[in-house]
Amino acid sequence: MDTTDPQQLPPEMEHLETLASLLDNRFRIPGTNIRFGLDALIGLVPYVGDVAGFVVSGFLLRIMMKRGAGPILMLRMMGNFTLDAVVGVVPVAGDLFDFGFKANRRNVELLKKYYAEGKIRPPARWSAAILGLFFFAVFIFLIWGIWKVAAMLGIWAWNAISGLAG
Repeated sequence: MDTTDPQQLPPEMEHLETLASLLDNRFRIPGTNIRFGLDALIGLVPYVGDVAGFVVSGFLLRIMMKRGAGPILMLRMMGNFTLDAVVGVVPVAGDLFDFGFKANRRNVELLKKYYAEGKIRPPARWSAAILGLFFFAVFIFLIWGIWKVAAMLGIWAWNAISGLAG
């Protein structure tokens, strides 16, 4: 049950709710209560899907930041996105994790709670500076990790092919 006063929520909250629903729980597996969204579907594309999902979630984070979410809240939200992206690159396990974790939905709920508490909203530039650096660092780490995994898979494939040929 949501006890958040609609008068305290920013006008974009409806858009954030819609986006979070689309990304995290828009579809249902027939005959079950298991819900998933575009984030889980995009994540099925190895590596590229996880990075794309991370970037889309970054846009959601940007909207939240512009609405006055503080740096600590934004770091918690970024932690949700990061965990979703990092675990998401693990084949099969990451895809299963995407179906259950729902980082976007968690972040919208965090934002709603933040607004309900009526906390002071700092200027967006502080949140932007902190999160911009963090987002950039995580993005570079993801690209590096994907490159390392791809290199290892390439070496493994080369050795397997060389073993068959020789």
